[in-house]
Amino acid sequence: MNGFGNFAISFSVISVLSGCMTLYGFGMATGGPSVMLWGWVFVGAMVMLVGAALAEVTSAYPTSGALFDMANRLGGPRWGWYTGWLNLLGLLGAIAGIDYGCALFAGAFANLQWGFMPTPGKTMLIYLAILLLHPVSNLFGVRLVTILNSVSVWWHLTGVAVIVGVLVLVPTHHQSPHFMFTTFVNDTGWSSNWYVLLIGLLLAQYTFCGYDASAHLSEETTKAQVSAPRGIVHAIGWSWIAGFVLLAGLTYAIQDYAGTQGTATGVPPAQIFLDALGSGGAKALLLIVIIAQLFCGNAEVAACSRMVFAFSRDGALPGSSMWRRVSGRTGTPTRAVWLAVAVAAVLALPALYSTVAYGAVTAINVIGITPAYAIPIYLRLRAGRRFQRGPWHLGRWSRLVGWAAVVWVAFVTVLFCLPQTRPAGHLVTLSSFNYAPVALVVVLILAAVWWRTAGQRTYEAAQLAGGEEMAQYAEGIV
Repeated sequence: MNGFGNFAISFSVISVLSGCMTLYGFGMATGGPSVMLWGWVFVGAMVMLVGAALAEVTSAYPTSGALFDMANRLGGPRWGWYTGWLNLLGLLGAIAGIDYGCALFAGAFANLQWGFMPTPGKTMLIYLAILLLHPVSNLFGVRLVTILNSVSVWWHLTGVAVIVGVLVLVPTHHQSPHFMFTTFVNDTGWSSNWYVLLIGLLLAQYTFCGYDASAHLSEETTKAQVSAPRGIVHAIGWSWIAGFVLLAGLTYAIQDYAGTQGTATGVPPAQIFLDALGSGGAKALLLIVIIAQLFCGNAEVAACSRMVFAFSRDGALPGSSMWRRVSGRTGTPTRAVWLAVAVAAVLALPALYSTVAYGAVTAINVIGITPAYAIPIYLRLRAGRRFQRGPWHLGRWSRLVGWAAVVWVAFVTVLFCLPQTRPAGHLVTLSSFNYAPVALVVVLILAAVWWRTAGQRTYEAAQLAGGEEMAQYAEGIV
């Protein structure tokens, strides 16, 4: 990959047309318009600090292992071990969240086109079909992945412009700026508005995940010590702008707030499109969103498969010898691709019986991958002058930005382990249980057990690729 290709994969994984769209209904209930818009601005600023601090460490250690390899080099094998397991949980949760959201939008499109009723069972079948699409493109090698991600960048930017432009120009009725920036809505059952405001930040924090993809693809990127950190920072910056424009455009075009929340399509943005533009216009915009989400899921599978490959290469996963195998024809870790898709399928199964499962899946992404971002940053701060900077760094702002990033990550990790909605009768049931903390605990227990039984003997960090090794790929640069 060149520098643009590296930026493109993180921009595609962040995907404002995935995160903002699929959690828009969640945001309407957890704070409403004011929290969605102001929360996006605030969370985007904090994520930029995290991304910049992570980019600095990426410049020093540009490997496919990314976060866990950084932690291993700065803190030792055990730090790398647990960072890798958290990173893997977050990436798998991201695939599940992206593709299940895509399934919801596909169901909404089918509802408008053919009167299809998107029941949980039918949505799950759509989800599994979407998951199976990703290995088809990922198994052809990094060339095709790079081309698709480059197309994805322009699809996302053009898609946001088209959606917002149409929603601004076509409807005769719009919401006022006062409504957009001051209206607070609490439909969670919790009495504390401050708590609801904080829970509502999940929309933005979930969307701003996955920019470590630039680091995971660094071994396949030219001039990675500069291209990968720039890819991280630029992906966050452009997503910050595009996401705010998209959320503002959607909120500006709401015709009936309660009707949008209770839409028969199951997807509030689809109802906004339908009320504002009619059936034909709504279906056209839904197709833009669905294709963008397919791009996003494909990029996430690429990043996750590289994480599985790198972790297995270092002997950290059960059956590592199987998952680290690479296709001699394409250079793609094929079995890692299939493993990522299979586990993502399992993570979404609770959606068959749980009304809050999608929120839990997105929380799994946040509480898995976000701490994994902070650990290398913390270890870099602890190392002090022993840390050897790469060519991309923050200079004298490094420690201030780094500590701000670590504090923010600690805060949101605790926050998104808390319950998102208050169940009727104050009794937690299978349909209202937030299982994200359980997934986190299970993974940490599995990591601890595997470390004691095998990891201490089998885990061995990879070395940075040298010039001669990287020269082998020179003719295959995209």
